[in-house]
Amino acid sequence: MRIVDSADWRDRLTYETPYRVAEVMPGDAARCASCPADAAPYDRDHLWAVKHRHPTNHGGFVRFYCEAHVPERKLPAVPVVRAAPARRSTPRSAASRTPQTPAASDVVRAMCPDCFVEVSATGECGICGNRV
Repeated sequence: MRIVDSADWRDRLTYETPYRVAEVMPGDAARCASCPADAAPYDRDHLWAVKHRHPTNHGGFVRFYCEAHVPERKLPAVPVVRAAPARRSTPRSAASRTPQTPAASDVVRAMCPDCFVEVSATGECGICGNRV
């Protein structure tokens, strides 16, 4: 089974950029995310949609804001380019270039081609019983 993200109107929005809600998602009147809960809904022509980053969801989340609460567009910071440090003129010794042993998590283990699970040391899949 292959799990993929679904196509959604929110995928077309860029992060931290205000869009008119009527242009990206037509529909009924909606409420501003920053206004009190008992505030009347606004027409979609008077709301802004802003896509924010989320710490655990790579797709982010979208909130609607009225004219009074729409956040300013945040432009990405320009990276500072620094000069490269001077290189050493003496070569490293051969002892410092020895390869390191791979971590236990980097070792490739045998996998069942049908179940996609790691097989035991005996080479038999614990789910379907195939020998690998």
